Amino acid sequence: MKLRSIAACAAASLVLLATGCSASSADGADDVVTIKVAATVTPMSDAVEAAAEVIEDGYRVELVPVSDYVQPNVLLQNREIDANLVQFPPFMEEFNDKNGADLVAVQPVYKTVVAFYSKTLGSLEELEDGASVVIPNDKANAGRALQMLADEGLITLDSEAERFNAKVDDITENPRDLAITQVDLLQLNTAYDEADAVFNLPSFARQLGLTPEDDGLAVEQDEQFEVTLAAVPENADSPEIKALVAALTSDHVRDTLTDLGVPPAF
Repeated sequence: MKLRSIAACAAASLVLLATGCSASSADGADDVVTIKVAATVTPMSDAVEAAAEVIEDGYRVELVPVSDYVQPNVLLQNREIDANLVQFPPFMEEFNDKNGADLVAVQPVYKTVVAFYSKTLGSLEELEDGASVVIPNDKANAGRALQMLADEGLITLDSEAERFNAKVDDITENPRDLAITQVDLLQLNTAYDEADAVFNLPSFARQLGLTPEDDGLAVEQDEQFEVTLAAVPENADSPEIKALVAALTSDHVRDTLTDLGVPPAF
């Protein structure tokens, strides 16, 4: 998806570009600065909404709902929002590389515990020859999924491939001839009904009533995959982003995440 300008902020002044579409309140009396933050599904949106409840005086947080994982980065790169909470750093870096973008990681908010799930199997060891296995098609999550399969002894990866950075082409041994298919993140839930085993993120798995603790056939949690607040370089240390970070790392957000069964990363 190529970077493109969104009409909503096309006429924004140079002053406003410094903070996306942030502005003071309509009457200007209180000089309340709006911080626009994009998020997709729970618990991302829950964290942003909880932060909005405790943001310090002089600021308000506006949740900008998005339906995929590219749009929030496009909006942020175009300086049309102030921050987003949708990804972990390797995913953001992949976006930067593909689009000539300069997004930066600001603050980890919660940990992602990923897993492989199946409607029919009790363990990955039960995968038969030729079984279908679905993993994401983005580089960061694909590398994570392939490493999990390798750690389970189901495939062997090229020794030159860095951990969590392998591609399907880096598979050197596949003794069960597993049919590994890559799909978009938003198709993982659909694949759960069709494949023998599917890698999935906790936010999507939760929509199916699945949790890694109760239903995961193989589970992995690594600190480099913590969902992290992202901004643009010139705003990363701005008063607005500092206020947002303070709110996102508050006890209220910690309690909100914990109540959802999500481990905070702060």
